[in-house]
Amino acid sequence: MRLLFRAGRVIAPEAGTDRVEDVLVENGVIADRGPALLPDDLLGNPPADVEVIDARGLCLAPGLVDMRVQLREPGEEHKENIASATAAAAAGGVTSLACLPNTEPVIDEPSLVEFIARRAAETGRARVYAYGAITRGRAGKHLTEMGLMTAAGAVGFTDSPHTVADARVLRRALGYASTFDQLILNHPEEPTLAAGGAMTEGEIATRLGLPAIPAAAEAIQIERDLRLVELTGGRYHAGPLTTAASIEAVRAAKRRGVAVTADTAPHYFALNETAIGDYRTFTKVSPPLRSEWDRRAVVDALKDGTIDVIASDHSPQDQDSKRLPFQQAEFGMIGLETLLPLGLELVHNGFLTLGALIAALSANPARILRRPGGTLAKGAPADLVLFDAAKPWRIDEKAFRSKSKNSPFDGRPVQGRVIGTWLGGRRVYGAAS
Repeated sequence: MRLLFRAGRVIAPEAGTDRVEDVLVENGVIADRGPALLPDDLLGNPPADVEVIDARGLCLAPGLVDMRVQLREPGEEHKENIASATAAAAAGGVTSLACLPNTEPVIDEPSLVEFIARRAAETGRARVYAYGAITRGRAGKHLTEMGLMTAAGAVGFTDSPHTVADARVLRRALGYASTFDQLILNHPEEPTLAAGGAMTEGEIATRLGLPAIPAAAEAIQIERDLRLVELTGGRYHAGPLTTAASIEAVRAAKRRGVAVTADTAPHYFALNETAIGDYRTFTKVSPPLRSEWDRRAVVDALKDGTIDVIASDHSPQDQDSKRLPFQQAEFGMIGLETLLPLGLELVHNGFLTLGALIAALSANPARILRRPGGTLAKGAPADLVLFDAAKPWRIDEKAFRSKSKNSPFDGRPVQGRVIGTWLGGRRVYGAAS
């Protein structure tokens, strides 16, 4: 079957266009795009091999590309697995995702990169790519075989959510990865300053009596890493960025021509440290929620392009990991199914255009990862999301497809809901999925 999306608001970030068009899909790829591809007199009786999808009043965009997801498989399948994560991704309009290597065992050898790809192919609801670990066991000491993992399909290397603290190790990693033109990501917290901390340093942490992480821990780590990138000429991705100081460091590095890109997550522009309230552990994340001043700096950085990407930072945790005293609870919140509606808050509040948001959610991460997606160009894979940008609803954790429910956004009123998601022209979410 061919698919014809009729008269939708088509956001094509690769062309910088946002207009009402038809989009034709054939054999799993974008075949054509333009006004009135099917004459009006055939709409009521289309050719037998064409399925017409009425997109009037809806937005059609490239499927979202999420470059920061924790899958928990292998090793912690009671929290999440590839099947449940890709089902959640499809419901959120995410058609491609890159998973961190913090599984059990760690993704630090080619066979585990291949395992992720094989298991993802069995589920069929999203394209799943894997980051390899920078160091064996994410222990921060001995480099992994990056060349072999690159050949196996790794899209970059990181020990996240651990930080590579040893400057010599990271320098070697940047140099080694550059021989394969590969990307290095490093968790943005200086570990000795962050050790034992549960939330950002400030008046609220003092009032709650919680051990704190100074905002400077992020800037110090980012600034050190950027100097190493300049020294080695490697490719480096910073994030998630959460503080004004670290954002300014990246902004200055970009002005100097350093090969750096950056991301943030929705909770860093949708929430601030006050969301912790009376020790709400669902708001315990790493890096921690910051001050209102820092939150505004994140929004400004998205507006001016200093931050290239919005990633979900999906980090599923079960009840036993979260229903503990705040200091003992695990870090992380889920985000695949709330990525688009929370991002749309930036549009509805006038901070970003819809085209800029879709670029940050699809085109930019696809470009950074150098993988298909993020485009509606002819011949591109038909990875698509159809959504109603104005649809009001309340986030409901009971409806999440993720195994874990650790979201602080339960009950939050939002505007913008996914209607359908297509992967290679095949519907993976929506009425016919």
